[in-house]
Amino acid sequence: MSDDYFEYRHTVGFEETNLVGNVYYVNYLRWQGRCRELFLKQKAPEVLADVQDDLKLFTLKVDCEFFAEITAFDELSVRMRLSEFGQTQLEFTFDYVKVDDDGGEALVARGRQRVACMRGPNTDTVPSLVPEALVRALEPYGAQRRALPGRTA
Repeated sequence: MSDDYFEYRHTVGFEETNLVGNVYYVNYLRWQGRCRELFLKQKAPEVLADVQDDLKLFTLKVDCEFFAEITAFDELSVRMRLSEFGQTQLEFTFDYVKVDDDGGEALVARGRQRVACMRGPNTDTVPSLVPEALVRALEPYGAQRRALPGRTA
């Protein structure tokens, strides 16, 4: 694993392909979510506990641009980086890299996801500062290695 991205490794299954044999597009978005979840589990378990309390991580926007097809049993490295860092929102980029048996790599897609931190009951959620535990966990994974406005480094 590189020090500037968090990596989720995935082997494509038949159930993730369409009738033609290509990966169905919605799976790329599922893999973004899975990568983000595993990041929280492995690098920021305190944030997961906070989510079980009243923190909500709302996905505001998600997209994916496709460069090449992948099929069942392809090995994929989903690489998440922090691209934007705000007081209450974060934006991640995801590189989808096909990894060959001989160690070769090819970028097959690139995605983006914007997330807002919110707190409160479902009928009355309000924006919330990105939790300090998440700030610390994300520090190695993006170019925005500066303190958030209103916070100390």
